[in-house]
Amino acid sequence: MKLLDGKIALITSATRGIGLACAEKLAENGAKVYLAVRRLDAGNDVAKKIEENGGKADVVYFDADKKETFHTMVEEVLEKEGHLDILVNNFGATDVSADFDLVHGDSDQFFNIIEQNLRSVYIPAKTAVPAMMKNGGGSIINISSVGGKYPDLSRLAYGVAKASINYLTQNIAVQYARSNIRCNAILPGFIATDAAMQNMSEEFLKSFLKNVPLNRPGQPEDIANACVFLASDQSAFITGELIPVAGGFGQPSPMYAMYQDMKSKG
Repeated sequence: MKLLDGKIALITSATRGIGLACAEKLAENGAKVYLAVRRLDAGNDVAKKIEENGGKADVVYFDADKKETFHTMVEEVLEKEGHLDILVNNFGATDVSADFDLVHGDSDQFFNIIEQNLRSVYIPAKTAVPAMMKNGGGSIINISSVGGKYPDLSRLAYGVAKASINYLTQNIAVQYARSNIRCNAILPGFIATDAAMQNMSEEFLKSFLKNVPLNRPGQPEDIANACVFLASDQSAFITGELIPVAGGFGQPSPMYAMYQDMKSKG
C-alpha cells in the first residue's frame, strides 16, 4: 500500500519546476493529482505522462490573473471527487522589474505582488477547509520561501508576501487543528529549476553556495519529498510548522562564507 492511496490532491502551478515535481511525487505515492494550471494543454500533457507512469491525474483551470479561479479550481475538484484531502498552494510570483528595495520599488506593484501571493493561499484554503472538515480532515501545504524569513537587499514585496503566508499558515493550523486539518509551509532555498538556472550566472551561483552548508542547489525533488511527507500520515502530529528545505542556508554564523574562503586558502 502506498502512502497516499485513495487521497485526492490539488496542486497549483504544476506544469514545471517545484509544482511539477510535487505532482509527480504525490501521484507516485498513490494520490490522484489535480493540476491547477493556466495552460490546459500543458497540464493535460503532464497528466498524461503521470498516467503513463501508473499514476492518476486530471486538470482544472487556474489563472492567477483571474481572481475567481482561486476558488473555482477547488470547487471543480470537489464537484468531480466529492472530497479533497491535500491542497498544495505552490503558486508564487514577483515582478523583478519593479520589486526592489523600499525606496526604489514600485509602490503599486508592491501591493499587487503581496495581494496576489497572499490570495493564492488564503482563498484556496478558505474554500477547501469546510470540505476538509466534512471529510474528517486534510493537509494543506504552502510552498513559501526562505525569502519570507531572512531580510534581503531587494525583492521586498516578495519577502513580505512570503512572511505573510508563513503567518497565515500558522493561523490556519491553530484554527482548524481540532477538525484534523493540518497546515504547514515548506520554505525552499535556492532550487535549481530550469527558470532559476537560466537567470543565474555561474559567478552568482558560486558565491551564493558559499552560504549553503550542503554546498549545492536544491532540486525540485527535494521539495517534492518534503511535500509527500507533509501530505501523508507520517507527519500526522506535525502542524503549523515552517520547514526550510534549503541545504542549511541561514543556519550558520553570518561569517560562514568568509570562514570557508579562509579555510580554502589556508
